Amino acid sequence: MADRTVVADQTVVAEDGSRLIDAVVRAGLPIARACGSEGLCGRCAVTVLSGAGSLSPEGVDESRSKRRSRVDATQRLACQCRVLGPVEITARYW
Repeated sequence: MADRTVVADQTVVAEDGSRLIDAVVRAGLPIARACGSEGLCGRCAVTVLSGAGSLSPEGVDESRSKRRSRVDATQRLACQCRVLGPVEITARYW
């Protein structure tokens, strides 16, 4: 089943369990991924505007990367979370 994910005022269909970063890329929006989407650089941080419960829970690796990269605790790393339902996100550079 596919869910609608809103990314910077664009609606993107994301398959259940797909990575959020893949939906962002599919929307044609710029997103930093210097580490190759491995969760190391923390550059793909996004702000969840609604539907936070529709993302996979934050794991130990994501938490560690966010602390190391000084990413706000309320943000999520798009390369580390999976879409489980409708969610709306934004980034400071969109």
